[in-house]
Amino acid sequence: MLKGLTPLYTYESKCVCVCFGIRLGFKLQKTQSFEHFTLSEKAMDYRILFMDEDQDRMYVGCKDHVLSMDINNISQTPLKIFWPASTSKVEECQMAGKDPTHGCGNFLRVIQPYNRTHLFICGSGAYSPVCAYVNRGRRPEEQVFQISSRAESGKGRCSFNPQVNTVSVMLNQELFSGMYIDFMGTDAAIFRSLTTRNAVRTDQHNSKWLSEPVFIDAHLIPDGSDPNDAKLYFFLRERLTDSSGNTKNIHAMVARVCPVSLCVFEYHVNFLLFTSSTIVFRENVFLLETDHPKGLLIFGVFTSTSSVFRGSAVCVYNMADILTVFNGPFAHREGPNFQWVAFQGRIPYPRPGTCPGGAFTPHTQSTKEFPDDVVTFVRNHPVMFNPIYPVGRKPLVVRTHADYKYTSIAVDQVTAADGHYQVLFLGTDKGTVQKVVVLPSNGSLDEDLILEELEVFKKQSPITNLKISSKKQQLYVSSEHGVSQVSLHRCMAYGSACADCCLARDPYCAWDGLSCSRFYPTGKRRSRRQDIMHGNPLTQCRGFNLKAYRNAVEMTQYGVKNNTTFLECQPKSPQASVKWLIQRDNDRRKEVKLSDRVLSTNHGLLIRSVHSSDQGVYYCLATENGFKRTLAKIRLQILSEALVSALSNKHSPWGWAASLHPKALVSAFSPAETLAMHQYCKERKQMQSLQNIQNPMRGDLGKLKPLLDHRKSRNRRNHLQEE
Repeated sequence: MLKGLTPLYTYESKCVCVCFGIRLGFKLQKTQSFEHFTLSEKAMDYRILFMDEDQDRMYVGCKDHVLSMDINNISQTPLKIFWPASTSKVEECQMAGKDPTHGCGNFLRVIQPYNRTHLFICGSGAYSPVCAYVNRGRRPEEQVFQISSRAESGKGRCSFNPQVNTVSVMLNQELFSGMYIDFMGTDAAIFRSLTTRNAVRTDQHNSKWLSEPVFIDAHLIPDGSDPNDAKLYFFLRERLTDSSGNTKNIHAMVARVCPVSLCVFEYHVNFLLFTSSTIVFRENVFLLETDHPKGLLIFGVFTSTSSVFRGSAVCVYNMADILTVFNGPFAHREGPNFQWVAFQGRIPYPRPGTCPGGAFTPHTQSTKEFPDDVVTFVRNHPVMFNPIYPVGRKPLVVRTHADYKYTSIAVDQVTAADGHYQVLFLGTDKGTVQKVVVLPSNGSLDEDLILEELEVFKKQSPITNLKISSKKQQLYVSSEHGVSQVSLHRCMAYGSACADCCLARDPYCAWDGLSCSRFYPTGKRRSRRQDIMHGNPLTQCRGFNLKAYRNAVEMTQYGVKNNTTFLECQPKSPQASVKWLIQRDNDRRKEVKLSDRVLSTNHGLLIRSVHSSDQGVYYCLATENGFKRTLAKIRLQILSEALVSALSNKHSPWGWAASLHPKALVSAFSPAETLAMHQYCKERKQMQSLQNIQNPMRGDLGKLKPLLDHRKSRNRRNHLQEE
């Protein structure tokens, strides 16, 4: 678990600050460890819509463009198709009062493989959906990527409004879509098109079937060994009225369709733990396959819409439990209050929900052959009675009162030395990606550890998609500003020490005797150290000089009396507790007393309005899992304002410094002293720039505010290169 990723800095002479008669200046240049691609500085709403690992390609849709990216390195120039909406449609869209930036363009929302050489794509078309076929060639090396057909209507295939989700699956060159079929966004449907059979849809404006749905995702999932029994599952959320017919609560639902039938049969079941007017099913689910066919796990992200309570949760559902509910009782309304109860009457044969031509109906070719009582029952009982509970009847991950919400999820099953772990990659509305491992515990909730948190885009915007390539061991991330690529395992970021690697508790990584490196379950090196469950370096790192962690190299830092100074100390683990000690001359170590003047932050100790009594040696101590270490040892020396004034006065005896070349003079100081002088210069310059502002903010408050405004969560972060 890494907290704030300490960037690697290189010093360049970029700016000049005159202080102590010395010209000091450098730009902090941060390194990055992932790839990034964007077409423009403008927001273009990128969505990862299809990944083809066999051909090493990833297909991304955005405003007016379709992109074909190399999954080995997305920063290499992708193949792209410029496919804007027609000028007349854009003008009509704007005249209708739609958003010219986020609405009146051709936002790609459907990219599906039609056959080995062609894709079928659809876009919103400035509120007039359009579709076309794209020739992508047989092999990636052909570098073929072009539209190969005339545009055709996308109605029933893609929503008019690009801000309204469209989900789709291509099966045997038939497109199944969940979307809104009209300009006003009032007619929702599950639709089958691109078929030699009749195009079909769910009943129009029938709230029994779809009630103000927001489509989340769709997947074909087997149901037994017969392929004709496989069903298409649509994950969505709906607004449903209560028994009184008044209040509309938001329900997370799953509906299934028999793709082999001529008619669309749909059954809803209700996801619990969360069903209320303030908890909503987000825009993403993730299916994780296991060794057992019925052990498929479904991960869903839930968030709160309340202005009072802010939170997110991740729940995991077992496919076997979902099938049990679908095979259970149907819901039925009866009684004076029209309450939902379990249907107790006769259920017709074949049981509603059975697909024709499957194991139970091998001689039935179409739902047209089903008896009338089956069709009538389906129309009157589209909902199952029992809800689906998450595994353990509790959320897997919960975040409350955080300054972010989860928006998307991808999950990887990782084998470690002490078992199998699920690693969750969670996108947030702040534009970050959290890497989380869930550990089993005996409490009411499993323990989850944030291993790291990455800032993968220069501009902050919600993450829209997360995709994992198991083949390449890469994570792909999209937002409205671009697409980024990150390795699933970034073991070198945890440092080169055994204890750091062990405390990281990352299933991808282990200490190999020399460094923290990727863990391979088939490896047989005895020196490998890994302990995900407990993260105890005292047992894992014996013989690797653990005593060295008790001390740290002493650094000297200067502070100016009555000014602000900051002592940096940033634990790598969010689970570590930090304590500051001070040792003054001829005295023992004592714990630093925190107050409004002396503040402990996630990044270090902030001392506002330095006093002479603050001089001494400061120790930053971190404790985790009983393992104690000294992260920083800083000798703080206080300079009086009179001395600083004399140093900066060119008529003083120290004025000779101004005549020396900066490099010659700076070389006489240690790096810590140079940084201290630069810190002082920066503050002096900031104070001077504020003198002409009404009610200027004092130097210490001026420094405190950006620290508090940019306080990072106690996770490891990585940053894009600043330009």
